[in-house]
Amino acid sequence: MDETSPDDLQAQPSSLRHPGVDHVITTDSLKSLAHPLRVRIYDELSAYGPLTASGLAERLGESSGSTSYHLRQLERTGLVREDTTRGKGRERWWERTPGSIAIPDARSLPPGSAERLAVRLVEDEWLRTRDQNFHEFLSEGDAVFGDEWLDIATSDTINLRLTPEQLTALVADIDAVLIRYIDAYKRTPTPGSRPVQIQINAFPLVRGEPTDDTTKG
Repeated sequence: MDETSPDDLQAQPSSLRHPGVDHVITTDSLKSLAHPLRVRIYDELSAYGPLTASGLAERLGESSGSTSYHLRQLERTGLVREDTTRGKGRERWWERTPGSIAIPDARSLPPGSAERLAVRLVEDEWLRTRDQNFHEFLSEGDAVFGDEWLDIATSDTINLRLTPEQLTALVADIDAVLIRYIDAYKRTPTPGSRPVQIQINAFPLVRGEPTDDTTKG
């Protein structure tokens, strides 16, 4: 199962890694990330760019001491770094370390192991954050954005019957489009642009049944 976090094609299991993923994070990095607040901090920096510990605290409803501590833990394993181009005096700005990453595939880890539990925690937090972001848009978007944004924002549900090979081809086509836009705009955003989150889920339905082979000779 692919799990992508909100930056680039960022974090998916290594066994099904998409094009454009730079590396699989180490066990130490995975354990460092496997804390609900650290996942939220990482997501904020991914989605909104560099922030200070106090800025993160305000956005997340935490104390600046808490966000400072967790930022240092994420820095220790290379997941975030200080943005030295910003800030004055003792104020430190933090950014997500550039480059897309992958988390290990939980299936490759021993059942009940700390590493497997860490993968599940990170996946659960990413799902919670994605849901929260979408619900915020639905409930508050019309008070924040003009028609030029509201008219184009979309949420589509499409049901198909596909084989694993057909789903692989579909995901590859989607990735090709995403990578084109990442290469064009991720590092050089256009004036007037806003943070945009693209959420794409493609998965087999657990309660579905395989299509019968009705082919007749």
